[in-house]
Amino acid sequence: MSETGKLNIETASPEETLALGRRLGQQLQPGDVLALVGSLGAGKTQFTKGLADGAGAPDRVTSPTFKLVNEYHGRLVLYHIDAYRLHGPAELVALGCDEFFDGDGAAVVEWADRVEDALPNELLRVDITIAGTASRRLSFTPIGARARRLLGAVA
Repeated sequence: MSETGKLNIETASPEETLALGRRLGQQLQPGDVLALVGSLGAGKTQFTKGLADGAGAPDRVTSPTFKLVNEYHGRLVLYHIDAYRLHGPAELVALGCDEFFDGDGAAVVEWADRVEDALPNELLRVDITIAGTASRRLSFTPIGARARRLLGAVA
């Protein structure tokens, strides 16, 4: 981890991206929020599959693009929010995001850059970029003590 608390990891395959998400998912606690940012096909949903698996959720993870929110139940509830079709932070607030961010579960928001103003002050931002055909570069930026703890557990 760098002095700024930022961590950069490159995965060589979808399986490695899944495994990295799994390691982080094992550390999730109620109230943790991850903000995923990346282009179409970058691996946001693949990473979320790992998070859900690490959190003990046996459900099949799919992108909630049309439902907007999926819930996965394991040792805690993982709220999987897709902001792709939202037209700004107000629409996320209208969905009742306080329940997702302040409840008894953890939340992961895909396309988080579209709704930044509605996200909590403390979160772990994960920028995912395509580095090659199967490789991905994940840049983790912890914002707040809670996110630094979460990231430190997997660094």
